[in-house]
Amino acid sequence: MMDSPRTSLATFSDAYAHAACGLLTTTTDGTIVRVNATFCQWAGYSAAELLDHRRVQDLLTVGGKVFHQTHWAPLLEIQRSVAEVKLDIRHRDGHKVPMLINAARYRHEGVDFDDFAFIVVTDRHKYELELLVARQKAELALEAQKAAEEALRLADRRKDEFLATLAHEIRNPLAPIRTVIEVFRRKQFTDPQVIWSRGVLERQISQIARLVDDLLEVSRIAEGKLEIRAQSVDLASVIRDATETSRAVIDASSHKLEVRVPDEPLMLMADPTRLSQVIQNLLNNAAKYTPAGGSIWLDLYRDADEAVIKVRDNGIGISAEHLPSIFQIFAQLSPGLSRAQGGLGIGLSLVKALVERHGGTVAVDSAGTGHGSEFVVRLPLQGPFAPNELAEAPSVVDQPRDQRILIIDDNEDTATSLAMLLEMDGHTTKAATDGAAGLALMETFDPETVILDIGLPGMDGYEVAARIRNHATCPNATLIALTGWAKQQDKESALAAGFDFYLTKPVEYDKLVAILARPLR
Repeated sequence: MMDSPRTSLATFSDAYAHAACGLLTTTTDGTIVRVNATFCQWAGYSAAELLDHRRVQDLLTVGGKVFHQTHWAPLLEIQRSVAEVKLDIRHRDGHKVPMLINAARYRHEGVDFDDFAFIVVTDRHKYELELLVARQKAELALEAQKAAEEALRLADRRKDEFLATLAHEIRNPLAPIRTVIEVFRRKQFTDPQVIWSRGVLERQISQIARLVDDLLEVSRIAEGKLEIRAQSVDLASVIRDATETSRAVIDASSHKLEVRVPDEPLMLMADPTRLSQVIQNLLNNAAKYTPAGGSIWLDLYRDADEAVIKVRDNGIGISAEHLPSIFQIFAQLSPGLSRAQGGLGIGLSLVKALVERHGGTVAVDSAGTGHGSEFVVRLPLQGPFAPNELAEAPSVVDQPRDQRILIIDDNEDTATSLAMLLEMDGHTTKAATDGAAGLALMETFDPETVILDIGLPGMDGYEVAARIRNHATCPNATLIALTGWAKQQDKESALAAGFDFYLTKPVEYDKLVAILARPLR
């Protein structure tokens, strides 16, 4: 049933009186003729004190009165409405009440009236202030973030430069030590203690060189610049090479290593050097964290379209809480720190990066502390590398013929020891400790091969190489860079300067022999 007109009017009056916003009606001169309870409460007056006794402009501050006279009243006269005017109402006790005001002019029985709706905007002011403060904080945070990012980039660059310099400084003294060890290998010793001591030196120098390489891999992993030279390889041969390299670490702890590979070749497109790194790191890791006299198992098999490499040991194992972080860089297991033998915590993160670079996965499992560990590498037989990405496989070389070889290195021990070793193999050598002296020897010695350091005093190796290339006597001499700098940009700079080959210290003598066996230019 519909409400009667009297009921509807009462309902409307009640809604008007208690509306959430302040409502009032005035004549065109501002005299208040109707007002609701909400506005009276906000202004601090009773309805009787306002009705027919005050004008709306009397409730405004001085600034509000000026605005009413110059803007508000004229706008109502012209466009008959005013929207969202923000003014202060003066409360009866004198304090200001910020209001957001909407007004509209209408005609009733031939007379014009103005209806007003007021909303207290105290919270809005607070919100706007908070919003302004928040915006300023956000801008400051953004500036701080940009500064932090720039600081991180600078720190990364400095870290890379530091690691490269550190590696260079470590490689330089390692070079003559390894060369002298190679000289010792050519000598016939019968004293078992001397033979043992030579073996210790060989193993420890190789370990130091590997740690230096791992230091440089930190930057390459972070920057995604791991160099991959893919070719068609048989994984069984890679495993044989890797186990031979890791044999010294395994034998040092009297471990038993059992290797199982399939009879048929398991071929895939991959970088054999990088995969050998993967296997060596897994084997070395197993050897480190397995008590003396333990067992290590290495299995290679095919599973559908994947090659699977599994390395298992009966060592100290891994607790469940450490399993998720085992491949993070610099991760070391607290219970195994005493067995880390100087590791940097880089090996397993490098394994993960190299395997993923080949399109594969690596996983770890352990039944817990004291129950050994198992690492499983899966590599797709149809990997990410196309045939046109192959690097040339190293060709079989003959023994190098005797050559005139000039060595230029500011480390006298490096130059002298390498000259001694080369002369033992029948070559004729001369050595210089700076670029100017080396160029002077070019005039009379006429070398067929020049082994040249990069970090020379005064004239660096790049400039010396360029001058040799422009030298009238022997412009076609084979130039071999032998340096402690090992970053990719160093190699690129060397090739651009005219070098034919790039070797890092301490040099693996077999690699140098292979280069010397190639046909001369």
